[in-house]
Amino acid sequence: MKLELLPEIKSPRDLDKFTPAQLEQLAAEIREALCSVVEDRAAHFASNLGVVELCIALHLVFDFSKDRLIWDTGHQIYPHKLVTGRYSEFKTIRTRGGIMGYPNPAESDYDLFMTGHAGSSVSTVAGLKAGDDLLGQDDRRAVAVIGDGALPSGIVWEAMSNAVGLKQDLLVVLNDNRMGICPRVGGLAEYLDKARLAPFYNGLKRDVSWLLNKLPVVGESVEHALGNVKEAVKGILHGGMLFEELGFRYVGPVDGHDITALRRQLELVKDVKGPVMLHVLTEKGHGFEPACEDPVRFHTPAPFRRNEDNEIVPVTKSKSPAYTNLVSDAIYRLMKRDHRVCVLTAAMCAGNDLGKVRSDFPDRFFDTGITEGHAVAFAAGMAKTGMRPIVDIYSTFLQRSYDQIFQEVALQNLPVIFTLDRAGLCGPDGPTHHGVFDNTYMRSFPNITVMAPGDEADVAPMLDFALTNNGPVSIRYPKTGAQKVERPAAPVELGRSEVYSWGTDGMLVAFGSLFTDCVAATEKLQKDGLDIGVINARFAKPLDTETILRAVRECPFVVTIEESTIVGGFGSAVLEAASDAGLNTGHIKRLGIPDQFVEHGNRGDLLESLGLTAVGLIRLCRELAETNAAAVPAGAVAD
Repeated sequence: MKLELLPEIKSPRDLDKFTPAQLEQLAAEIREALCSVVEDRAAHFASNLGVVELCIALHLVFDFSKDRLIWDTGHQIYPHKLVTGRYSEFKTIRTRGGIMGYPNPAESDYDLFMTGHAGSSVSTVAGLKAGDDLLGQDDRRAVAVIGDGALPSGIVWEAMSNAVGLKQDLLVVLNDNRMGICPRVGGLAEYLDKARLAPFYNGLKRDVSWLLNKLPVVGESVEHALGNVKEAVKGILHGGMLFEELGFRYVGPVDGHDITALRRQLELVKDVKGPVMLHVLTEKGHGFEPACEDPVRFHTPAPFRRNEDNEIVPVTKSKSPAYTNLVSDAIYRLMKRDHRVCVLTAAMCAGNDLGKVRSDFPDRFFDTGITEGHAVAFAAGMAKTGMRPIVDIYSTFLQRSYDQIFQEVALQNLPVIFTLDRAGLCGPDGPTHHGVFDNTYMRSFPNITVMAPGDEADVAPMLDFALTNNGPVSIRYPKTGAQKVERPAAPVELGRSEVYSWGTDGMLVAFGSLFTDCVAATEKLQKDGLDIGVINARFAKPLDTETILRAVRECPFVVTIEESTIVGGFGSAVLEAASDAGLNTGHIKRLGIPDQFVEHGNRGDLLESLGLTAVGLIRLCRELAETNAAAVPAGAVAD
């Protein structure tokens, strides 16, 4: 398809000149632009296809150069970027130096927050509205677009309750496509399924209820009849009952792919006083049949092209098994041999490769929806009964359950196993998704054992060990293919590292999968005449002080390597241990994620920019060796 209208859009106001037919054409052109992106990179796809008409209608009715708009979660931001003048940059999306795959205020004034976690949109919009009103700018309208998958998040209901209490004039657009990444689950999902079947309702239910309650009651039979009438009205108007009772004026459901209908309803509600819920029905993957048929696969599909018959042709890339798959396989084996093992995830069944677990062990698989705090507390309850729950959640999302990790798990010293997928740099997803903080917050809690596999060979033994441990265990691993270092098997024992090699010129101490880069670096350095050793730390807590502090005492330099924040991370644990032992720490060098938010881009490129590759380690070791003669003697006791 030739793009005629889309390249001409420099701002949303350019939409005003289009006829209804041209707006439909524009929607088709936006979908064509979305298809072009996934030809050479992984990108959020089905979710963006589903909000094209909604995005157009919102920008036709509101002026978001002044009004406020927050897209919850943010991965469905692509159409918004296209209609806010970023078409010329669109081909760079999710590449280093290009535009972000999530909202980014640095790119455009139309992006207010860098949103990447679900559920916060209503809170931030309520805050924006409160601030604008206090500053005398109460003519600014406030809109939050939130998906049905995010609706169960506790913060959503906290925000809606607060907005009702404040009597705020704000609009919540509920984008209901029956999906998160996977199909939605839970009681709210069932409620919304019923709401889908209800007739359109314009938010007057409270007035109907008031009228019914004012009707006179004459005798028991009349009272009984009125009761039946009330129940009948409730049944007819079921769709918005929950939101109406909370205090929102409910409107919908509305066809989310009918621009004219959307525009009409948005015009009707934009000036309504008090909080309003507009229920919009959309189809994830709309306009692209394969994505409609399999929205889970096409949420973030591997790159593909379309042939002349518009059929899917994958862009194949050979790669080693991903850590995600290795962990899933190991979990499956644990569940087969131990009936106590169960798995909890927070709407990430597909992302964590748990489909086979769900199908073969349905009674021991729990998808709680996007409710990470609840999932962790739920797991604590199960652990208290004698079960051995595994909480399988991305590192960046597990942050949302910080308090439950502290109070319900660590404080109780319960045997909950945390498997932290996407720990480290998540490449093109960027700073909202980089899982770089878990080392710091996990190791701060008493009772928790903190681990990371150095390579493929460590994965299954670590999970086996975790099952035998009587307290909480955290195991982190990155979003990448797993490599394997050939060496004799070393059993996983509490607080014991693995010495791959011992060096007289220096030591690299790796916590996590960068162990393989350390091995590659030392092999090259050995050929250059530098005897550099490698320790696969395995544990950040408890730390193997016997082995690591020996390296600090004996070696001219020690470099700690981790794919996590330097502040409070594994390297800090080594420094703390050395200081507590009274050792000089001047020859300890820490490598990791600096105290800044790392941009999006290819994971390999980002690691290279931070010196966290074999090439960077080789360069650093050479520099340290050259300057070592002038350094404080290794192992000297501090004054």
